[in-house]
This record gives sequence, structure tokens and C-alpha cells, in this order.
Amino acid sequence: MSVPPETGRVLVIIPTYNERENIERIVGRVLASAPADVLVVDDASPDGTGLLADAMAARDRRVQVLHRAGKDGLGSAYLAGFGRGIQQGYDVLVEMDADGSHRPEELPRLLTALTGADLVIGSRWVRGGRVPDWPLRRRLLSRGGNLYTRLLLGLPVQDATGGYRAYRATALEKIGLDDVQSQGYCFQVDLTLRTVRAGLQVTEVPIEFADRVRGESKMSRAIVLEALGRVTRWGISHRLGRLGWRGEPR
Repeated sequence: MSVPPETGRVLVIIPTYNERENIERIVGRVLASAPADVLVVDDASPDGTGLLADAMAARDRRVQVLHRAGKDGLGSAYLAGFGRGIQQGYDVLVEMDADGSHRPEELPRLLTALTGADLVIGSRWVRGGRVPDWPLRRRLLSRGGNLYTRLLLGLPVQDATGGYRAYRATALEKIGLDDVQSQGYCFQVDLTLRTVRAGLQVTEVPIEFADRVRGESKMSRAIVLEALGRVTRWGISHRLGRLGWRGEPR
């Protein structure tokens, strides 16, 4: 699938922490799949991921590396990447995992859908979306969490926690990122909520989500609990707002 030329300049942001086994493969697949540049945001990986990314950048001008002082969370990494991309004049900023869960070959589908949207989410839970490697328990947990989020916040989105997504730079500038503090699943919900409440257009396209083959997952119980707590507070605020109360619990 080709990408419409009006999409503009695309930067794929890939946060890394100990992804040496995956980073070369995923960057190569991105560059082969779409007319895009890649920004690796490395949180001082002890396994040398950042050095390997530097070597790739030295060989290919389409690859950049942003080194950070230490492990500071997924949301913070994406915010740093967004800031770098906007500063450099990119028109589209893409979130993508380093572990291969997000298939770069599906990137043209997301970029094509941006023709009529401000944010495109690669969704596991719309018609055509697939999670072939997941057991029933994990499917129910993800679908249940998304249903809870959708009902509590009034979001017209099936996969608000999905991390494979493409933003127009203009959308990120409109929704305001200076006070974002959330991480993990909650970061994705936070930015989706801000985009919807700003009156911007959100579109979902189906993707196939695969579990990582190499390395260890960064998801933790603390990240899941953070998401549950923040979504619940935002939901209470949303309901009170509809009753005329304008406060915003934090």
C-alpha cells in the first residue's frame, strides 16, 4: 500500500530500554515499509541498545537517536520524541514499539487513514483487528479495560490503550502536552482523551498485534494500577462535569 504524498514528512518514534536484540530488525522493517524517518529514544540501556542505534544512524541519515539519562518511562520518552519531531518540522509523528508487536508493514495503512483524521489508532478491537498469540484471559482483560475506559470517559474509541498510532503534528500542538504525566497504558488513554475533547478527528484501523519474541516485556503491575486509578479519576471528573461541576481531580 502506497502512502499519499500529502501525508508530509513522517517520523516514527521508537522508545527503547534493553532492546538490542530487536532494534536493528524493527528499524530496518520501518524503513522498508514506508517513506519515513526513525527516531530511537533510548533510556541509557545497559545492554548497549543506544550504541547500536548510533551505529545505524551513522550508516543511514533516515535514523536519529535521542539519548536520555536513564529509564524515565514510556510516556516521557514519547513526549521527548514528539518535541524533537515537531522542532524538526515533521508533519506526522508515529508511536511504535521496538519489540515487533506493532508490524511496520501496516504503517502505510495508518498513514493513509490520516487523510481524514488527526489521530489514527492501530486497533486490536475493531473489525479486522487480531491478537492471535493472546490467551483468552489476556483478551478479556484488554477488552474489559477498554470497555471500562470507553464507558467511563465517553470515548468513541474501541482501543484507547493501543500504542500503535499516528498523530498529525498540528494535533499534538493543539492538545497541549506540557502537563502530561501519565505513563504506559494510561499515557495512550490520556492523549486519546485530549484529542477527542479538543474536537479533533480520531480514526481506528485494524492491526494484527503480536507478542514480543525476544527480550522482556516492560509492562508492570504498577503501570496497570496507574492506568486504572487515573482513568477512574478522569471518569469521575467527566461525570461531575456533565452535572455542572468543572473541577478536574489530578
